[in-house]
Amino acid sequence: MQHATEMAVDLFDNWFDPIETEVRARARQFIEELIRGELDSALARPRYERSKIAGNEAGSCVTGHRHGSRTRSLTGTFGPIEIAVPRARLTTPDGGTSEWKSQALRAYQRRTLAADALIASSYLAGTNTRRVRRALAALFGGTVGKDTVSRTWRKVKGDWDAWNSRSLADEPIVRLILDGTVVRVRLDRKATSISLLVVLGVRADGQKVLLAIKSMGGESAEAWRTVLGDLIKRGLKRPEFLIVDGAPGLDKAIATVWDGVPVQRCTVHKHRNLLAHAPERLHDEITADYNDMIYATTPEEIAACRKAFLRKWRLKHRAVADSLEEAGDRLFTFARLPPSQWRSLRTTNAIERLHEEFKRRIKTQTVLPSADTAAMMFWALLASGQISMRKVDGWQTLATKPIDQPIDLAA
Repeated sequence: MQHATEMAVDLFDNWFDPIETEVRARARQFIEELIRGELDSALARPRYERSKIAGNEAGSCVTGHRHGSRTRSLTGTFGPIEIAVPRARLTTPDGGTSEWKSQALRAYQRRTLAADALIASSYLAGTNTRRVRRALAALFGGTVGKDTVSRTWRKVKGDWDAWNSRSLADEPIVRLILDGTVVRVRLDRKATSISLLVVLGVRADGQKVLLAIKSMGGESAEAWRTVLGDLIKRGLKRPEFLIVDGAPGLDKAIATVWDGVPVQRCTVHKHRNLLAHAPERLHDEITADYNDMIYATTPEEIAACRKAFLRKWRLKHRAVADSLEEAGDRLFTFARLPPSQWRSLRTTNAIERLHEEFKRRIKTQTVLPSADTAAMMFWALLASGQISMRKVDGWQTLATKPIDQPIDLAA
C-alpha cells in the first residue's frame, strides 16, 4: 500500500503544467509590483528617482528612504511562492523614523485570505483536518499542515462572534421554527453528547434565515429560555406563528415569553411518537390513518378524520389514541391558515434537513473538538453558502392572519 502511494505521488509530481508554472511566475511579479507601488506612494517617488517637485517642496515630500528588501513566503490559490518585499524607513512627526509596513501584505502573513477561505471551505465540506491537508497538498505544495487547518478555522470565530451579537431589530420576522439536535463533542477529554438548539426565522417575504444556534446540555425549559431571551434582547419582535418539535422544555419557555402566539406542533415528531406506542405490526396501519388525517385538504376533513382515528384506536390500541390526544389542538394549528401554507406549517422539516446535512458533513469526525466548534460549524455551513435555504411554501399569503377560532376537533 505504501509503495502504491509513493508511485501516485511521483506520478502527480511529474505532471508538469506550463500554464500553472507561468501563472505562479506572473503572480510573483504582480505581488512584488503591487507592494513596490504601495511603497512608492508612501515615499512620494519611484525607486531610484528624486521627487519631481523642486526646491524646499521636494524635501518636504520625501518622507523616508528605502533600505533593501527581505524574502517572504506566501501561499495563495496560485500555490506557494517566494517574493521580495521592499523595506523602508518613514520619517515620523517627531523627527525619528519607523519601519514601513505594507497594507497589502500584513506582517507575518503567510497565506492570502482566499487561501484561508479555501482551507476553511474544504473543512466545512466534511473533511477532517488531516484529509484537508492531503487534499490540498498538490495545490499548496505541502505547506498546509493539520495545525494550519486548525488555525485557519479559528479565524472564522471573529465572524461567528459578530453574528451572535448582531441586532435583530430590523429583521421582519413573522414566523419561527424551533428544534434541537444532538451531537457528540469532546469535553474534558471525553466524548459527550450535547444539544444544539436551533432557531430559524421566516421573513415577511417568505425567506428562511438562521437566527440562533446555541450549544446546551439539553432541551430543558431553562436552556430554551436562554436562547429565546437572547433573541429578544437583540431586538427580535414578537413572532406571529411558532412551529415546534413538541419538547416540554420548549413549550414551557414559549409560555413565559410569547404566551398567546399560535403554536404548531410538528406532525412528523408526533407520528414518531405514535409509532413508539405500538408494536411494529401496526405501524403501517397507524401511518395510513394518520396521513389521511394530517394531509386532508380541508379543515372539515381533518376534523372528521381525527374523530375516526380516535374512535378506532381507542378500541384497537389505546396508547396510540392517548398519544394523539396529548398533542391537542396544537397539532392542527396549521388549519387556521390558508391551505397554500400548510406544507411549510405542519413540520419543523426545515431544521431537520439542516440537521441531516450538518451530520453528513461531520461524520468523518466522530467527535467534534468542542461544543463551540459544533455550533460554529452549523452556522458556517449556511454563512459560507454551502447550504442554502429557499422561501417557504405559500409565502405569497404570509400576510394572512390565523383565524381566531381553531377548527372543531372534538371527538
